[in-house]
Amino acid sequence: MYDLIVIGAGPGGYIAAIRAAQLGMNVACVEKDKTLGGTCLNVGCIPSKALLESSELYAQAQHRFADHGLKTSGLEVDLAKMLARKDRIVKSLTTGVEFLFKKNKIAWLKGHGRIASANVVEVTDKEGKTVPHETKRILIATGSAPSTLKGVEIDGDVVGTSTEAIAYSEVPPHLAIIGAGVIGLELGSVWARLGSRVTVVEYMPQILPGNDADIVAVAQKTFMEQGMDFVLGAKVMGAVAKTVAKKKVGELTFEKDGKTQTIVADKILVCVGRKPYIDGLGLDKVGVTLNPRGAVIVDQNYQTNVKGIFAIGDVIPGAMLAHKAEEEGVAAVEYMHSGHGHVTYDAIPGIVYTHPEIASVGKTEEQLKKDGIEYKVGKFNFMPNGRAKALGEIVGFAKILADKRTDRVLGAHIIGVRAGDMIAELAIAIEFKASAEDIARSSHAHPTLSEIVKEAALAVDGRALNS
Repeated sequence: MYDLIVIGAGPGGYIAAIRAAQLGMNVACVEKDKTLGGTCLNVGCIPSKALLESSELYAQAQHRFADHGLKTSGLEVDLAKMLARKDRIVKSLTTGVEFLFKKNKIAWLKGHGRIASANVVEVTDKEGKTVPHETKRILIATGSAPSTLKGVEIDGDVVGTSTEAIAYSEVPPHLAIIGAGVIGLELGSVWARLGSRVTVVEYMPQILPGNDADIVAVAQKTFMEQGMDFVLGAKVMGAVAKTVAKKKVGELTFEKDGKTQTIVADKILVCVGRKPYIDGLGLDKVGVTLNPRGAVIVDQNYQTNVKGIFAIGDVIPGAMLAHKAEEEGVAAVEYMHSGHGHVTYDAIPGIVYTHPEIASVGKTEEQLKKDGIEYKVGKFNFMPNGRAKALGEIVGFAKILADKRTDRVLGAHIIGVRAGDMIAELAIAIEFKASAEDIARSSHAHPTLSEIVKEAALAVDGRALNS
């Protein structure tokens, strides 16, 4: 009998399995795919970031090398080689997880997992053979799958999801994207840089719904300058693949301002969010409670209403982020071991890996206003920063929100180069309940981009030094 069986080997699942093994548990992890790492490593976070980096280097060589006194000629995209590099990175990381399983003596149960009871997981392999495995506890970490819309017919070729969009065999002349959220903007950026005309159709009146309004304003202006077109406040009615003049294309129909309009594109990318993946888990048979959106309901210790069955990550309510799943996985197994586990949700950052990057942690101004919390704002631009000038990356700013009475950091938002790395300092500040003054009084090396964060913290008190 195992002490714990984890179902799903994505970031939440494999990290939870490793932490449980470190704590002395006999652990198995069920994974139906041929490689470990889940959506994130195989078809999500990692491959998309590899393509973002490659396409950004191409864009820089085209448009910015000359500013550095670098002359180029004959520059062209070898898409096959770019995709091969992406695949090598994915393979190195997925095999790395397999090595970690062996190192920590974690059994990989290959196949589809189904919960037969609170103490039995049945695993069906690709040949159809089912084997029951006994366990003291079960952790559901099955992640999520792309959502779609009524009338949108995904064929996996012309009309597809992010899985297809990280592997187009050629640069689509015209790419239409449904959804101006994180995934749509990141993959739209990739293909726009490589030469696609990109049109993004979004139901909400702004891109990146739920993000800080100041950040969104700069982001949208910048993306438009990069060649991305936006159709906002538009309700998608349908999307289908069809043949026109012997060529297969996608037809996207939407309604805006009471008028029905159509876009014909070479590819249509559907990015309207993700939904918990619970197919075939047998949750109804064992009585695990779900919310109306199909997410598994858990208590503060990640335990479901069925004792001994836990759940984390995209399959439970909350933001669908790989690093959130990792934190929850660690907290869940530490609770199993010692009765204590904790995640500070306000200290979990969110990042959009466009150019410039967008990173946020904690509350937005809009949330603070809604909650009636009085706050102060400190803001500092990238423009005056010496390191930003040397990089040629002067677009963007950092913004810190602090409690008006206590000066405690409540939220932080950055748009600019390497914002995803810069936000970590502010996540730690929120975790440790630091004040803006704490950040402002801490030495930040010169010249670095981190000085922008220090100046924003100084600006909370109206005393920024370089503006």
